[in-house]
Amino acid sequence: MLLELSGVSRRFGGLLAVGNLSMIVAPGTIHGLIGPNGAGKSTVFNLITGVLPLTTGEIRFKGQRISGLRPSDICRRGIARTFQATTLFREYTVLQNVLVAAHLVATPGLAPTLLWSRTYREREQYARDRGRALLDTLGLAGVAGQVAGQLPHRDQKALALAMVLATGAELVILDEPMAGLAAQEKAETTRAIQRLRGEGVTILLVEHDMKAVMGVCDTVTVLDHGVRIAEGTPREIQTSPAVIEAYLGAEELGA
Repeated sequence: MLLELSGVSRRFGGLLAVGNLSMIVAPGTIHGLIGPNGAGKSTVFNLITGVLPLTTGEIRFKGQRISGLRPSDICRRGIARTFQATTLFREYTVLQNVLVAAHLVATPGLAPTLLWSRTYREREQYARDRGRALLDTLGLAGVAGQVAGQLPHRDQKALALAMVLATGAELVILDEPMAGLAAQEKAETTRAIQRLRGEGVTILLVEHDMKAVMGVCDTVTVLDHGVRIAEGTPREIQTSPAVIEAYLGAEELGA
């Protein structure tokens, strides 16, 4: 297993946002986390990435406990995420955004940087080569020199994903990657996600487009009012009575 949540809970005063959640994300898979609005999905992401502390339970990544660590430490261990609202350095170019993300987890030290050492130069060249390769994979090679704030919505979302991948993350957490995209753009994003899985990246995603979820995920976990009500393959989820009831009908699940 790559990521394991064991008995994870989070309370906000008297409100139980996530209750006794246990979930395993296997390496090399696309794992969907779905549920109606207010089900606790974003809270789970915040718990995994250290933005929020757990009330109870434990989270382990590659067998090591990460619950209680700072978000920056969790990122350095190999977990990175996107957000519903795309966060970019809007005045930087597309490639510069990717390089900034790569440097978040690289700590060459002050002396090598100031002295422009061979090690530092090699690391910089690797970051540029890796960044350009990521942009090519996500269809952004042609706009590498363009200012990020001028990109259309689809390309901004793709750039946010490229920045996450530039950190070298083994587990990428995607928060509504299809939101605001047209049908063709959703298809392009789906293909990009599938290519990343083919390259060995594990993906955990929250997405409201059920057709996309059921078409791309290997495993789906369903939350309702912070509690896991089902988990299984897309076909199993589509035919689960508890899930159909939570979503008020099988049609919404893309069945």
